[in-house]
Amino acid sequence: MSLRQLLLRLPRYLGVSGSPRRLWWSPFLDTVSSVGSWRGQSSRSPAHWNQVVSEAEKIVGYPTSFMSLRCLLSDELSNIAMQVRKLVGTQHPLLTTARGLVYESRHNLQLRGLVVLLISKAAGPSSTNASCQNYDMVSGIYSCQRSLAEITELIHTALLVHRGIVNLSELQSSDGPLKDMQFGNKIAILSGDFLLANACNGLALLRNTKVVELLASALMDLVQGVYRENSTSAKENHITEDIGISAWKEQTFLSHGALLAKSCQAAMELAKHDADVQDMAFQYGKHMAMSHKINSDLQPFIKEKTSDSRTFNLNSAPVVLHQEFLGRDLWIKQIREAQEKGRLDYAKLRETIKAGKGVTSAIDLCRYHGNKALEALESFPPSEARSALENIVFAVTRFS
Repeated sequence: MSLRQLLLRLPRYLGVSGSPRRLWWSPFLDTVSSVGSWRGQSSRSPAHWNQVVSEAEKIVGYPTSFMSLRCLLSDELSNIAMQVRKLVGTQHPLLTTARGLVYESRHNLQLRGLVVLLISKAAGPSSTNASCQNYDMVSGIYSCQRSLAEITELIHTALLVHRGIVNLSELQSSDGPLKDMQFGNKIAILSGDFLLANACNGLALLRNTKVVELLASALMDLVQGVYRENSTSAKENHITEDIGISAWKEQTFLSHGALLAKSCQAAMELAKHDADVQDMAFQYGKHMAMSHKINSDLQPFIKEKTSDSRTFNLNSAPVVLHQEFLGRDLWIKQIREAQEKGRLDYAKLRETIKAGKGVTSAIDLCRYHGNKALEALESFPPSEARSALENIVFAVTRFS
């Protein structure tokens, strides 16, 4: 079978949903839902998230969903795809990740790479440094900045793949044969490492030591942040840790904000912008990522219907804020009241949390970070790229 045929058939091959309940890292999808309105909304803001992204992609020159196509069409990854096919019929979470990346386009909006391209175009070339004027530029974006956007997406995708590793020690018979899970883990490790290796190779080709340092530190932050998440949520008796909102912000920046923030800063470095412009790009990426993560955390609490009773993390923003308002003792009491036969009734607990102040406070926090992201854009000249960056913030911070 040719690679083209494989890519065409892969959505059908990966049409199996469901995953074991116990993962080494829980692979939450970065989805955004735009509902309601916000008092700070611009009249230029489109009504739907997909429309925001579609219009932004036109500005940067091509759909970012094909950003990593050169890597996806490599012989090595085609071999990995054939191995992933062997997992069809099992419950390994790598299938869910692969299907989301290849087939479910609404989950495949490559936000990080798109933001890097948009902020590159919004900033434009440096007016004080002419050393990169001879670089290739397409649609107002240097080729090296496009490469950086690809690298950012490769790193993020590699992390998603690695997050699908199953904790074999906690498997039950209902999760399927152990050999299938072991095989899936091997493929997840190898494919994630392959993507990271390609990202590192692309970084070396940029020939900019500061950019390499920035992305290397972002990767270190990612690992540290996910390790912290894993240490507080890997076991049932650890998911009620009193981390507090300050610790949550620090942890969330490491695991979700550092990559985008430092990639935006690196894009400015490639265009030889000064430290002030680099810092503003960093601030936009940081606060945009934080707002995006809080929006994702809020979805189980603002959706009218939720088919899965366990769709939120007890260390997500609304829960952490709810716990802070309530106090540690009362929070533990609510946890115990929601337990039935030793297992937590997430549907019951969700209604309890929605009745408190955690959800509304998380919405306010999401908008706070959105406003900080907009403030960072004020130093950039008015342009369609800047408007697209603003519209992304508006879409993420809109709630009913």
